Amino acid sequence: MRNPLGADPGRAPERGAGPAPRRNREPSRNREPSRVSGAPRSLLAVGCGALPALAFPAPGLWWWAYVCLVPWLLLVRTAPGARRAALDGWCGGVGFLLAVHHWLLPSVHVFLLVMAVLLGLLWLPWGVLVRALLGGAPSPRRAAAALVAVPSGWLLVEWARSWEGLGGPWGLLGASQWDVPVALRLASVGGVWLVGLSVVAVNTAVALLLAARGPRSVGAAGLAACALVAGTAAWGVGVPRPAGSVRVAMVQPGVYGGPEGAERRLDRAVELTRGLAGQRPDLVVWGESGVGRDPAGDPALTARLTALARTVGAPLLVNVDARRADRPGIYKSALLFAPDGPTGDRYDKMRLVPFGEYVPARGLLGWATSVGRAAEEDRRRGTEPVVMRLPNGAPGLGVGPLVCFESAFPNMGRRLAGDGADLLVVQSATSTFQRSWAPAQHASLAALRAAETGRPVAHVTLTGISAAYGPDGRRVGPPVGRDASTAVVRELPLSGATTVYVRWGDWPLYGACGVVGAVCAAGAAGALRPPAPGRRGRRARTGRG
Repeated sequence: MRNPLGADPGRAPERGAGPAPRRNREPSRNREPSRVSGAPRSLLAVGCGALPALAFPAPGLWWWAYVCLVPWLLLVRTAPGARRAALDGWCGGVGFLLAVHHWLLPSVHVFLLVMAVLLGLLWLPWGVLVRALLGGAPSPRRAAAALVAVPSGWLLVEWARSWEGLGGPWGLLGASQWDVPVALRLASVGGVWLVGLSVVAVNTAVALLLAARGPRSVGAAGLAACALVAGTAAWGVGVPRPAGSVRVAMVQPGVYGGPEGAERRLDRAVELTRGLAGQRPDLVVWGESGVGRDPAGDPALTARLTALARTVGAPLLVNVDARRADRPGIYKSALLFAPDGPTGDRYDKMRLVPFGEYVPARGLLGWATSVGRAAEEDRRRGTEPVVMRLPNGAPGLGVGPLVCFESAFPNMGRRLAGDGADLLVVQSATSTFQRSWAPAQHASLAALRAAETGRPVAHVTLTGISAAYGPDGRRVGPPVGRDASTAVVRELPLSGATTVYVRWGDWPLYGACGVVGAVCAAGAAGALRPPAPGRRGRRARTGRG
């Protein structure tokens, strides 16, 4: 594989080119051969790629994110050629995906490895880019280019794998900073993308400090620049000002298994909701799949949910996982019931979980249902987001529902905020992965969506973890744990502010495209080409000869 950014620092001369000049037979200062090769090196790359998983919940070592890529970067830069660097990138990507998504193993079985191997290919060009800019003894120019291009390349990989058909944006590196106030301010400016860009930039700067003596000053300057950006975000980006509040009741019935589990869970949710009478909530929210029949085709169920909303004195937002009464197919839908009956507002989930809610290319991969918990029948997709207006409790308040996996997509929350949502609600169910890292990781995503949009977010699940966040992304009240069966009310501050991210969108991604394109063009033009090994400039003549 030819290096897209110029000549290979450690490439041997071609045959027939004649003997190299004597001065070039000296060991090159730019050459830094790796002492590990073959299968051991590939396994080492897999291990290095897995290290970032520790920065996410449940381990939650947020500070680890700022150095977790350094071993991987240092390994790739020592690759003897661009082809080996690409392989290091691929193997590291496989390790990263396996570690971050390991909790999917009970559901998808062997498909987790297949997914990791295929999606790991996205890191192939990133490995080539890292070696081209960090390999050997980088000049100050190459080191400076690495500070912006390596994080930009990583961001483009995250962007590519965020497509729903490739699994969606779970495990974005910036999401590990969900509980860091400075990172939340950055998210309000450029979304989780800007946070991830900053995290990888710090990793690159640290790698420069450790790689060689020459670019250490550039690495130090990079760390100083990152600190300046963080300080500017902390002091210069204001927290959304509160403009009123809304009382949201989160109903978490708990785990109920067996053939009668769905009905027992429904009965428990009804019981918990009745207990909210007198607490004056503005909205009551149930988790994903809390109702197993479409109320539109079940008058008794409709009457029961309406009476429940009347008892509490607030609208009830439920989630139905069932065949629709008015059209074919199974949908996951958010439905709003007021004290005087259904409002008619309905949101059908648009972005479905691969294998969990549909099987991609079912004709080819349908056998996955026999070895895992893949969907026996594909769910149908909704066509557009919906903002629901509350008729009682907090009249006129706009509620933007998201269903489970959709809270991982930054653009969905941004779209709802732009459409007039004052409150975002995530209805989720992670009971399949109850004892894994998944519930904590999923709940943490709501903090990023709140900071990005400047809107409070209620993340409500059937079995935990349920949590609520203010418009600044900070958690309001303690989370509801995985072993709890309860209903809690959280008073969430509202804000009418429009964040930079809502206004400008995914601008860090477009900037990353420009940076990588510019660096590749500069490399092709020779501007970033490493100096020839051992070549010295002609000695200047002086007055003394």
